[in-house]
Amino acid sequence: MNDNISYEEQIKALSKISKAITSELYLEDILRLIVTVTAQIMEANICSLMLLNEKNELVIRATQSLSEEYSKKPPLKLGEGIAGKVVKEKKPMVVKDVKQEKEYKYKDIAKKEGLCSLACIPLVVKGKAIGVINCYTSRPHDFTESELNVLTCIANQAAVVIENTELMVKYKVIQEELEARKIIERAKGILMKEGGLSEEEAYHKIRKYAMDQRKTMREVAEAIILATDMKKSK
Repeated sequence: MNDNISYEEQIKALSKISKAITSELYLEDILRLIVTVTAQIMEANICSLMLLNEKNELVIRATQSLSEEYSKKPPLKLGEGIAGKVVKEKKPMVVKDVKQEKEYKYKDIAKKEGLCSLACIPLVVKGKAIGVINCYTSRPHDFTESELNVLTCIANQAAVVIENTELMVKYKVIQEELEARKIIERAKGILMKEGGLSEEEAYHKIRKYAMDQRKTMREVAEAIILATDMKKSK
């Protein structure tokens, strides 16, 4: 374990992560890079990043470990185990030996993978904990203030990129919904004008056809608009 992380090493590691965050990489690739860089600078046996899912359970989203057994560890409930407790309390926890820690859930995997000391740091954004970064050593280790500060900086950067990605996804979904609504409204207008249908009848016609053909209402609406545009161009 790197007992004395130099300022230069810290800057290099955080710079790598910052570049990844502002790159065109997908979130999964960024998270993988974060745990890989963290494991390198900390000289850790295993480094993993866990996030809360829709069931409010912590699941592993990235690790540099090649261990399939570790990667497929069952989820932890909020408040369960070390990571669950860290998320619930939004405070880091350090364990000298996970194999001896009563709150650590998967001692069998820890023994098999040769895991010993653990630093578990919460990912907090806007006062809300969304996951943790776990950093394991293979021998008993006392994490220094410098090491914990670096891990906290990395956790903060990870939290920001995850939050920004989620906001972008939500924005994109809203934009697509608004666009779909406009297209459906236009198709409704065409059916009302050409078929003498009421607004409700036009909507139900598009909806029924979409269900029968296993298509989205947007796809059906686009087909109606395309057919009308083609008629006009003749």
